[in-house]
Amino acid sequence: MCKSKTLNSQFLLVETLHIVIVEGFNSGSHKRWVLDIQKHSQHRITILSLPGRHWKWRMHGAAITLAKQFLNIPDHVDAIMCTDMMDVSLFKSIAAAKCKEPLLVYFHENQLTYPWSSTDQDPALKRDNHYGFINYTSALVADQIYFNSHYHLQSFNDALLPFLSQFPDYQNKETTQEILAKSSVLPIGFDFTNQDNNVPAQTKQGKTILWNHRWEYDKNPELFFNILFRLKDEGVPFQLIVAGESTTKQLPIFDLAKERLHKEIVHFGYCENRQRYHELLASADILPVTSKQDFFGMSVVEAIGAGVLPLLPNRLAYPEHIPAQYKSLMLYEDIDELNDKLKTLLLIGLPDIDYTWIRKYDWSTVASLYDSIFTQAQAIKYKP
Repeated sequence: MCKSKTLNSQFLLVETLHIVIVEGFNSGSHKRWVLDIQKHSQHRITILSLPGRHWKWRMHGAAITLAKQFLNIPDHVDAIMCTDMMDVSLFKSIAAAKCKEPLLVYFHENQLTYPWSSTDQDPALKRDNHYGFINYTSALVADQIYFNSHYHLQSFNDALLPFLSQFPDYQNKETTQEILAKSSVLPIGFDFTNQDNNVPAQTKQGKTILWNHRWEYDKNPELFFNILFRLKDEGVPFQLIVAGESTTKQLPIFDLAKERLHKEIVHFGYCENRQRYHELLASADILPVTSKQDFFGMSVVEAIGAGVLPLLPNRLAYPEHIPAQYKSLMLYEDIDELNDKLKTLLLIGLPDIDYTWIRKYDWSTVASLYDSIFTQAQAIKYKP
C-alpha cells in the first residue's frame, strides 16, 4: 500500500505512517497522553480504548474487546503500541490474523513494583502475582518496550528476576535479559504553551502550598496533610490549593483536611476546566511531594512548568526531573528535612529560579522522539 508523505518542521519529505495506539485504561493522565500523541505526531494515529475503571478487569478482559476492535480496522496499519493496563499477549493472540506489524508496549506503571493498598485483599490471598505476570508476558511478546522514566525501566527489570524466582520450576530467568535488551525510555510529553514556566519568585506570594495529584493512597496524602497540620499548630502561615483527580472512594484524610485547614484553603477539589487548573498552578508557590510511588510524576512536572518550586523525595523518578544545581534545594532525604525545607521557604521566601529547563518535556521536543520510534518500528518489520 502506498503511504502518504508530509513535510516535517525541517521541510523534509517524510513518510506518514498509520499507528494504532491501544489503551485499556483510558482516563486521567493515560487519556491525556494518548490524545496528545494524536495531536502532536506527524503520523496518523488511531486510538482504540476502554474507559478507565475496574482496573483489574481491564488487565484481564480489555485485550479481548480491543483485539476485536483492532480486527475491524479496515486500513493498513504500520505499527501498534499497547499500554501496560491490559494483557498484550492475549491481544496479540486474538488479533493474530491481522497483528503482523511491529508491536510496541508502553509502560505507564507496572504491577510488579506498584505498592498495593492496605485495603486490597489480593496480596493476602496470594492473587497479586497474576497482574505482575500479565505485565511480564506483555513485555515478553513485545518487539520493543518503552518506559516513561529511567527509574521505571530499572525498577521493573530489577524486580523481574526475584519475581520469576518464586515459581517452582521452569522459571525462564533468561527472559529477563531479553526484555532488558529491548527496553528503552520514552518520556511523557507536556504542552507548556499555556503556562508561564519562568515566573520570577518576586511575583509570587511565597505562601501557597499545592497538592495536584490523584487522591489515592500511593500519593501518601496522610503524610502530606499531617505536615500541614503541624505547621498550622506551630503558627506558620500558608495557604493551600488542593486539586488533582479524586476517586469514588475518597480517603478520610481529605475530609479531615478540609475541616482542619478551612481557613487556609484557597481551592479544594478536582478542576474540570484546564484553563482554571493552569491558573491554580500559576498561583501556587511550593509543591511538597510525599508519594510512595511515582513512575514518572506528571503532576510534578506540570507544577514545575507553572513555576512552582518542588520539594521531592530523593528517590523514584523525581531526581531525573531536577538539574544538578537545584538538587540540594529541591530534593530531600527524610521527613525531617522536608519539614525544615518547607518551613524555611514559608518563613523566608522563595529563591529566584528560571524553570525553563523543564521544557525538555514539551511536546515540541518529545513528539519527535515518538515519531522516531514509530519510524524505527519499520526496521523491526523488515529485519531479516
